[in-house]
Order: sequence, then structure tokens, then C-alpha cells
Amino acid sequence: MTVSQDFNFGDGGQFGNEAPPAPVVFGISLTPKMIGILVGLLGLAGAGYIALNLIMPAWETYQQRQAQVDTLQGQVNDKKASIQQIGQVKAELEAAQEETRQVLSLFANESTLDTLLLDINRLVESGNSAVPPDAVRAKLKSFVPSSEPPEPINDGTFGPTVDGKLKRSSIQLEIEGTFEQTQAIMRNIERLQPLLIVKNYQARLNPEETTTSRDEEPVIRVGPAPITTSFELQALMPLNPEEIAARDKQEEAAAAAATTTP
Repeated sequence: MTVSQDFNFGDGGQFGNEAPPAPVVFGISLTPKMIGILVGLLGLAGAGYIALNLIMPAWETYQQRQAQVDTLQGQVNDKKASIQQIGQVKAELEAAQEETRQVLSLFANESTLDTLLLDINRLVESGNSAVPPDAVRAKLKSFVPSSEPPEPINDGTFGPTVDGKLKRSSIQLEIEGTFEQTQAIMRNIERLQPLLIVKNYQARLNPEETTTSRDEEPVIRVGPAPITTSFELQALMPLNPEEIAARDKQEEAAAAAATTTP
């Protein structure tokens, strides 16, 4: 059904031709359209007031609490990771301790120094089994350990990282043999278990001489001429716990004296 927008009434049933006038406030006619606009503006203002005074403080509080939650969660994750890494850390510690023991085994100690004379004499005599009676036989002519106790290394000889952590003991040696015998002896000394440093190496050719065989008949020496080699062996050793404690005490005293000196 279609309703026409034009209402046509008879003469007797026609409404009034004019609508009642709209109220006026502050010079503004409050028409239905204007009232709708004012209601909308009031709604926006109320929403802004609510957002400013209620929602924004609540949102800031939420952000603060969320940041606190994230921080605590990170701490929990770190703790979990630390717990999971305990086994790995223990394994790495054991590996480091084993490497330390292996490194320390390279250095000399009191027991290796006690047997060093026997070890070197064995090395010198090891090549004489196949030497004929009238040829040069290698021999250890002298072995003189230092009369002083092992001294800590503090002179920077092996670098500053070694100073105050190792000590050394010196031994003066002299051997006699051909060049090949001497070379073999020096190589065998390098293969000994303790770490030994060769210093002040000197070699001189021995003069020609005659030797005697077992039946006391003089014979002329055959083969290469012998040389006499003298050198110093320095045995490096780590400090023992007592020496480490004494070193630390001296360093603390020196540091205290340095800070109090004007």
C-alpha cells in the first residue's frame, strides 16, 4: 500500500497550516536537528571525561602490572635456565679441572727432581750398547743441582702471566759424546715428563787421545771425535698451597703500603 506524502483534506477536516514555533535558547532555535547535535556533543564530552578520569588511570595501572609480570616471568625463566644448566656447568667444571691436572703434570715436582739424575744417566747410557770398545762412549760427566731452594719466577722471563705462579730449580750438567750421541741425548731430554728448559748451552771439541781396551793395550780411538757439552737445566714447578698463600699475603701487604704512601 502506498501512502502519499500530500494529505488532502476536505474543507471541514483540515488541520492548522502552521506548526508550533521551536524554543530559543541563547539565541539558538532548538529545532529537532539542533537538539540531536547537542545531545551528540554531550555524549562525546561525557565519553572523553570517562576516558580521561577512569579509563586512562586504569590503563596505566594495567601497563605497570603487565611490566611487573613480564619482569617476574623473565626472572622465572632465568631461574629455570640456570637449573637446566647446572649439569652442563658441572661437566664443564670437571673438564676444566682435568685439563688443569694435565697441564700441571707437564711441570716438574719434588719427586721428579729426585729421580732426574737417574733418568738423565739412563738416557746417556742408552746409546752405548751398540758402540764398539774402541769408539767414543757417551757419558754423564757432571750433574750439579743448585744448593738453593727453588725460587719463584718474578723476572718476566716467561711473560707477566707466569710471574708469581711458578718456581724454578737449576741443575748444571756436562756430558761427553759424539755429535750424534749428544743430539740424541738432548732430544731424549726434551721427551722427559717434566718441563725442562735448556739454557747456557756450550759445546767444545775434545783433543785427540788414545784409549785402552780391556786388556790394557793402547789403541787409537776410531770414529767421530767426542765433544763435551755443558748446559743448565731449569725445572719449572707450580707453587704449592703454602707458597701461594705467602705470595698472596705479600701482594696484599704491598698493595696496602702503596695505598697508604703519600
